[in-house]
Order: sequence, then C-alpha cells, then structure tokens
Amino acid sequence: MTNSSHALQADIPRQRWLRIIPPILIACIISYMDRVNIAFAMPGGMDEELGITATMAGLAGGIFFIGYLFLQVPGGKIAVHGSGKKFIGWSLVAWAVISVLTGIVTNQYQLLVLRFLLGVAEGGMLPVVLTMISNWFPDAERGRANAIVIMFVPIAGIITAPLSGWIITALDWRWLFIIEGLLSLVVLVLWMQTIYDRPQEAKWISEAEKNYLVETLAAEQRAIAGKEVKNASLGAVLSDKTMWQLIALNFFYQTGIYGYTLWLPTILKELTHSTMGQVGMLAILPYVGAIAGMFLFSALSDRTGKRKLFVSLPLIGFALCMFLSVALKENIWLAYAALVGCGFFLQSAAGVFWTIPARLFSAEMAGGARGVINALGNLGGFCGPYAVGVLITLYSKDAGVYCLAISLALASLLALLLPAKCDAGAQPNPTVNPHKRAA
Repeated sequence: MTNSSHALQADIPRQRWLRIIPPILIACIISYMDRVNIAFAMPGGMDEELGITATMAGLAGGIFFIGYLFLQVPGGKIAVHGSGKKFIGWSLVAWAVISVLTGIVTNQYQLLVLRFLLGVAEGGMLPVVLTMISNWFPDAERGRANAIVIMFVPIAGIITAPLSGWIITALDWRWLFIIEGLLSLVVLVLWMQTIYDRPQEAKWISEAEKNYLVETLAAEQRAIAGKEVKNASLGAVLSDKTMWQLIALNFFYQTGIYGYTLWLPTILKELTHSTMGQVGMLAILPYVGAIAGMFLFSALSDRTGKRKLFVSLPLIGFALCMFLSVALKENIWLAYAALVGCGFFLQSAAGVFWTIPARLFSAEMAGGARGVINALGNLGGFCGPYAVGVLITLYSKDAGVYCLAISLALASLLALLLPAKCDAGAQPNPTVNPHKRAA
C-alpha cells in the first residue's frame, strides 16, 4: 500500500468497527456459551444424575460437531448470496429452544440428541459471520477484525466460567442450560435491530466510508479475479491441495481446542480439589490470556504480512503448554500455570488462519470454502473430547492430554508447509485447480 493510500485510509470514517463488530461478537459469545456449558454441567452433577461415564461425556461433548457439519457450506453460500442477518436470527431462536430443552433431559440419550441438534443449529454461524466480516473489512484490516470476532471464545469463557460455577452452586446444572438459553432470545432482539449484511444496506454509514469499502473490496476482487475462478465449482476448490492442507490443519487445531475447552473444568477440579464455584474462578485466567494472545499474534501478522508463521508459532506454544500441564502435575501451581499458557495460545492462530481463504479464493468461492474448511476441520471438535474421554477410561487423563499436544504439534507443522501465496506480501494466485496451475 502506498503512502497516499495510507493517508486516504486515515481520512475514512471507521464506524464499521463500532457498528458491525459488537453485535457479531455478542451473537458468537452466546453460541459458544451454549456450546461449552456442558463442560461445567458434567462435573457439576450432570454426570452423576444421568449416569454418564468419561467416554459418554466425551461423546456428548463431541457429537455436537457431527451436527455442526450440516449447515457449514449452505451457511457460507447464504451469507454470500442472501442474508447472513436472517440466518443468524433464526439460529438464535433454535439455540434458545435447544438449550432450554437440555435443562430438562432425563437420560443420556436425550442429551446426545439435543447436543447433535445444537450442532446443526450452530453449524452455519462461523462461515456466515466471517463472510459478513469480509463484506465490511478490506484485507489490510481483516486479520484484526477476524481476531476481534473470534475473541468470542475467550470472552465467552471469561463469562461462562464464573457464571456457570455460580449457577450450579446456587441452583443446579439444569438451570445453567435454561438461563443461558433464555439469554439467546435477548441477543436475538439486539441482533435484528443492529446488524447489516453489507455497506450498501446500512443507513448509518457515511458516503465516504461506503464508497471506500465498496471500491476497495471490489479492487481486491479484481486482483484475484479470473475466468477460472468465476466459473469454478465447489468441486474445483476441493481439488486444490492447499484446501486439504487447510482442512487438516484446522482439524488438528480444533482437536486441541475442544479437547482442552471441554475437559478444562474437570481437569481443574481434579488438580485442585476445588468446588465448582472455585473451578469457575480458576477457569477465567486461561481465557484472559487468550485475549492477549489473539491481539498479539494478529497484530504481528497484520504488520508483517506473515500469515503462515503466526499460525504455526501459537500452535507449537499451545502443544508445549499442553505437554507441561501433565509433566508438571506434581506441583499444582506450575501445572495450573501451564494450563493458563494453553489459554494464551488457545485462539491466537485463529484470526490469522481465517485471513488465508480470502487470499486463495474469490469472494464467490470463499464463503463455500470457509464452510468446507470449518465443517471438516471441526470434526476435530468431535475427535478431541471423545478421544480424551476414551483415553481417560482406558488409560489415564495424562494420556488424553498428551494426545491433544501431539495433535497441536501436527497442526503447527502443517501451517509451515502452506504455500508462500498465503502470506500477505505474496501475490495471490487466482487459480483454484492445481493441475491447471502446473500446466
């Protein structure tokens, strides 16, 4: 970017940061709270009342991601060609109903069905919101915008941990699901009154900001546009080797993320022998660290243009802290410090990672591409919790945690092996078919 374009950008109003990011962030926070509150409900009495073993707990935590597959690609396409606003609005209604029903289950099989349905209802969310972000933020801002939105994970953790601990202690685990379900309806009202899909639709935006966004985003599309991209099918995208690297990387990353997230309250309870209220407070610090990590790595990546490096570094840091949390378990506070370190690296790679599809695919294809990467990658969200549950049953909790560390190390290696054009300093290549590229 030239000095003159830097000066021009500095004169452009930045209302989009205040008007678009907060409602998207809040909707994502609610979805994540509904997704992970089971992590607190299990050690908070649900496992005992419903007779749930460690393996079944892992299955209940992970089956969400089987349902999560179904609306990924449709969600991404709806956001590109239709209304992401309406899609998320209906999703919020479904999250509320399913969460409340989870609070009145009477056996583990009802729980499995509702967890699966919650996965279906949440499946389109991430590709939809990432597509909405790409409609509002040019490439130079997208790493930071993605990182702020993906901060829903640590922010939801900071809110959910003490809130869940308090509700379980004051009431019981059933009220945890009912109360958090009703919060979805509150957020629905906020969402429908504040969000817009595209700059052209917003009533509050200035002409200067609207023109800047429309022209800049159109120029970016022209830079990666080509006849092959315009006519590309999803099959052509799936034939790209890099696409499968991104899917595999996301799979191993999500295995680590959700293995850690869904077992953290149980690990903390056993490590410290605390009450659920105390576990809720101890679980805050890893998520506070996650916010710092996300800001640090996304800012470094945007400043340097190095996407591959700043995906790989947090992943290897996450793997190392995961390993140390077991290796240092004889000292409670050193093991806890390692778990906080896991939190620091938990989502640090995510904001940077999601800038990469926009450099490889046109806007028309990027929505579907994000959906495929997120859908197949998030099967790791099933494998992580379930693998830990099985390994706890067969061997020990240590074996489960080591499994997550290995998965994260593999993700870090895959990030380093991505092609050079993933970095912001490289020239995007519009071709999506590797055979034609070689020709």
